[in-house]
Amino acid sequence: MKNGRIAIPSNGDGGLDGIRAGHFGHCDVFTFIDVKDGRVQDVSTIPNNGHVQGGCMVPVNLLAQHKVNALIVGGIGMRPLMGFRQVGISVYHDAKRPEIKPVVEDLIAGTLPEIQDNQVCGGSA
Repeated sequence: MKNGRIAIPSNGDGGLDGIRAGHFGHCDVFTFIDVKDGRVQDVSTIPNNGHVQGGCMVPVNLLAQHKVNALIVGGIGMRPLMGFRQVGISVYHDAKRPEIKPVVEDLIAGTLPEIQDNQVCGGSA
């Protein structure tokens, strides 16, 4: 990914040097990484609204409103995955490394895989 906005569900304060939340629906904040010409241009965070009215689609709509192009997760359920696909947000998967910076670098380099339907979590969150 050479240009666009990446979202990463994050623990605590998030940020490029932060730790990714194990499951996107339960994160504290979303870290946004703005990429231009294959380089990190800006890093920002927004609080996660959680599963309130609207359930799993709340984070989908939140990230769509913030013009996110890609999401990196360690785990996600099928319903939100389908929601992200419907709004044009590509979902990438790395279940091994919790650190944000290396998975962002992999996505920029084009080596992070998109999540497959058989990698989704059970349950609704």
